[in-house]
Amino acid sequence: MSDEMIVPLEEQAPNAPVKTRRTNVGGKPFSSRNPTTIGAIGLVIILVILWAAFNASKLPIIGGGTTYTAYFTEDANLGPSDDVRIAGVKVGTVSSTALDGNRVRIRFKVKHAFIGDQSTIAIKIKTLLGAKYLAIDSQGTNKQDPKAAIPTSRTTSPFDIYPAFTELTQTVNAIDTNKLAKAFGVLSSDFSGTPATVKPVLTGLSRLSNTIASRDAELRTLLQKANSVTGVLAQRDQQLQQLLNDGGLLLDELNARRDAIHALLLNTTTLATQLEGLVTDNQKTIGPMLDNLHQVLALLQANQDSLDRGLKLLAPFYRVFSNALGNGRWFDNYICNLGAGGIADILTFGNGNGGCQ
Repeated sequence: MSDEMIVPLEEQAPNAPVKTRRTNVGGKPFSSRNPTTIGAIGLVIILVILWAAFNASKLPIIGGGTTYTAYFTEDANLGPSDDVRIAGVKVGTVSSTALDGNRVRIRFKVKHAFIGDQSTIAIKIKTLLGAKYLAIDSQGTNKQDPKAAIPTSRTTSPFDIYPAFTELTQTVNAIDTNKLAKAFGVLSSDFSGTPATVKPVLTGLSRLSNTIASRDAELRTLLQKANSVTGVLAQRDQQLQQLLNDGGLLLDELNARRDAIHALLLNTTTLATQLEGLVTDNQKTIGPMLDNLHQVLALLQANQDSLDRGLKLLAPFYRVFSNALGNGRWFDNYICNLGAGGIADILTFGNGNGGCQ
């Protein structure tokens, strides 16, 4: 116990300061905590926020959507993040593609769209250079079970021309055309004793192989250049796709302005018709007026020299007249030798003031 006397609050001086003791209810103050721990916790929180920002589409609440699985005979170069569309409208994206036995398993996510249990799915070409998207034809009254995979009987894959050209080039490069021509020649010689109906066929095959062998270098060059061209086009796929999209936007804008342009042309035609009618109706009045105006202009042109001389002569008068009225709304005049003794009087004829001064 302290020896200090406890004075009740009502007995303290009215102006005495009240002493209070500050206590830290939460333990240590924030400034005395370990900054390393605080920095580590802040860094973890920042990393979690960054991960959530880059994977927002995968989060259960923000991303949303339902994931479905479908099997295809081939993927046709369909990849993750490609579009999933219903009736041309994007409703989701492809999540992953993987090989499952002799089939391709494709998982895709769809948001805010109904997928029927009899729906058919097709991989379609998005651009001329091979970009693909997943097209869904939603059929059926019941909803497709996300846990049940869509079989290959309800899926189709397109024919990709670029891999076909690539494989054709590799196949032709692997063929020894000289040996092929020699083999057809030997085959034709061996069947020389066959009936007349077989020999022309073998002879034609031999000539065909010789023709191909003689054009082997040209064919190889042609296929290599075709392969190079398709490769360049494939590398410029995004730019060409953007060009096509911009062209589509331009056509859409022109189509949207078509009605306005059509209305403008109609109004212009109507205005021209009205002006033609106005001129026709007032031709008797406008004709004499134009003739009189022409006569006036001719008269002014004939007297141009006189008009110029009149303007030159008018300039001194206008200068003197301006001096007379330069001091106010009255005429200032000076009359010399007026009255007895030769005293000059100044008379001012006022405008509204009346009399002389």
